[in-house]
Amino acid sequence: MTTTAPAGASAPPQPPSATPAAPRRRRSLTRGGGLFVLPFLIVFALFLVWPIVQGLWMSLTDASLSLRGTEFVGFANYSEAFGDPDVWSSLGNTVFFTVISCVPLVLVALGMALLVHSGLAGQWVWRLAYFAPYLLPVTVVTLIWTWLYQPDIGLGNQLLTSLGMEPVGWLSDESVAMWSVAALTVWWTVGFNFLLYLAALQSLPTTYDEAAALDGAGAWRRLWSVTLPQLRHTTVLVAMLQVLASLKVFDQIYILTKGGPNGSTRPILEYVYDVGFTGYRLGYASAVSYIFFAIVIVVSVLQLRFFRQEG
Repeated sequence: MTTTAPAGASAPPQPPSATPAAPRRRRSLTRGGGLFVLPFLIVFALFLVWPIVQGLWMSLTDASLSLRGTEFVGFANYSEAFGDPDVWSSLGNTVFFTVISCVPLVLVALGMALLVHSGLAGQWVWRLAYFAPYLLPVTVVTLIWTWLYQPDIGLGNQLLTSLGMEPVGWLSDESVAMWSVAALTVWWTVGFNFLLYLAALQSLPTTYDEAAALDGAGAWRRLWSVTLPQLRHTTVLVAMLQVLASLKVFDQIYILTKGGPNGSTRPILEYVYDVGFTGYRLGYASAVSYIFFAIVIVVSVLQLRFFRQEG
C-alpha cells in the first residue's frame, strides 16, 4: 500500500550531493600523500639517481683525482675495458668465487635448518651458534680467520701437521687462496640463509608429512618428496640473494688478501677500487663499474626467467 503526500505539502528536502566535494577531497589526499613521499624522493634523487647519472657521465670522460681538466672521450673507456686482460681476470675471479661459495651457502644452510627443525635438544644454543657469526663485522671475521690461516701457528696447519700432512699456504698459495676466502664467507654469512630456511620449515603444514608417514614413507623419502618440494620458493629466494651478494664481494677479500697472491683473489670491485683510487682514473673505473652493473642486471634477469620456467 502506497501513501501520497497531501496536496500542497512540500517534498522533503534532499541531502546535498557529495559528488562535487569528492574530487576536491581526492586532490587534497593526493597533495597530502605527495608531501609525505617528498622527503624520500629527495633523498632517493640525491643519493641514488644523481650518483648513477653522474657516474655514467664520468665513464664517458677522462676524469681523474689529479688536479687537471676533464675531457669528454666518448666510449674510449669502454673499449679499453673490453680489451683489458685485468678486467677479465678479475671478473673470472668473481665468477669463480660466486660458484664455490653459493653452492655450500645454500646446501649447508638447508642442512642446518633441517637439523634444528628436527627437534634437536638445546634449540636456542644451536640457533645462536649458527646465526651469531653473521652478526660480526667483517673486520672481526677476517681477523679471526687470519689467525686460523697463519702458516706456522694457525689452527688449520696445526691440524694438518697432527695428521701427518704437509702445511698449506692458505693465503699464499694461488690455488688455495680463493677457497680459503670462500670458507670464511660460508662460515660468516650462512646464518642468514639458515634463518630463511628455518622460518620456511616452521611455516610448512604438517598434514602432508603425516599423510606420507601413514602411507609408510620413511624419513628420507618424506624429506625428498614432501619437504624439499615445499621449500622450492625459499630455495629460489636464497639462491638469487646469494648470487647477487657473492658477485659484489669486496670487503673480506680486500682485508684478508688484498687481491693476492698475484691477483688470484682480486674481484672486479677491487679492481675498480684500485684503478679509481690508486691509479686515479675515475673515468675508466666508472666504465668498468657500469660494465659490471650491466652483467649483474643480465644475471638477475636470467635467474628470474629460469626460476619462473622451472615453476
